[in-house]
Amino acid sequence: MVRNICALSEMAKGFNIPIVLSTVNVATGRNKETIKALKQVLTDETSYDRTSINAWEDYEFLEAVKATGRKKLVMCALWTEACLSFPALDALSEGYDVFAPVDCVGGTSKEAHDAALSRMQQAGAKLTSLTQLSCEWQRDWNREATVPVFAKALVANGSFLGETL
Repeated sequence: MVRNICALSEMAKGFNIPIVLSTVNVATGRNKETIKALKQVLTDETSYDRTSINAWEDYEFLEAVKATGRKKLVMCALWTEACLSFPALDALSEGYDVFAPVDCVGGTSKEAHDAALSRMQQAGAKLTSLTQLSCEWQRDWNREATVPVFAKALVANGSFLGETL
């Protein structure tokens, strides 16, 4: 999961897709900062530390999302059943299109992960994967400028393990 979320973040940066990063209760000492591997990818991103479980209920986070001007959101989180599903459901109810790469998020159990994905899908979220999203963004190998980040994401996800690109 960590490898995939880092690859997705690198893809977003490579395709100039805005990233809104948040943490929960780091300032209070209850939780830890963004994991090192992801922080190394997102060196230039502002992190919004919030107290709410639902990021959509945090004013700074929500304003940052709105400031992107995007109505299609790719959303990832640590826990599918809380950190992803709650803001995804709220975003959907406000007219956003939400895409959830299922292999870039995890639940407290497989059952919890699957139940949260099902709930989001029933509400209109589009379930996808790192590989599918990467291919959708790249579309054509002739888009030379983004091939390196695209190929790296595919290798990170195991899509081309053992093959030479």
